[in-house]
Amino acid sequence: MGSVFEEITLRNGGDIVLARNGHITEQNIRSITVTALVDTGATTLVMGEDTREKLGLAVTDTLTVTIAGGSEAFCGITEPVEICWKNRTSSVRAWVLPGEKHILIGVIPLEEMDLIVDPINQKLVGAHGDKAMGLIK
Repeated sequence: MGSVFEEITLRNGGDIVLARNGHITEQNIRSITVTALVDTGATTLVMGEDTREKLGLAVTDTLTVTIAGGSEAFCGITEPVEICWKNRTSSVRAWVLPGEKHILIGVIPLEEMDLIVDPINQKLVGAHGDKAMGLIK
């Protein structure tokens, strides 16, 4: 299977709350639309420092992570960011890796949005069709 890239929109979660409470307008929510690499080996949303800065996300914690090849790296953990893909959304805390050029979508937001990778057509699709479903076991 080759690499799967998808267009997504990222929105600052704090700005969304401010807009909902009437403190800023919807147009003032910081957001960017990007092409992201779907990475089923990644845990969550991963971005570089430049993307974090564009969205105005604060780093609220740090974490040591294992990256491809088995080496360890220090990364920042942001306040919530909303991921929008077509009619689906997920809100996660992004991992900020120094020098990361790609935006990676990992398994936690994919699961929350009920998405899987279609390896034949190399794209994201709904695991249960066009309507997202949750699963509680």
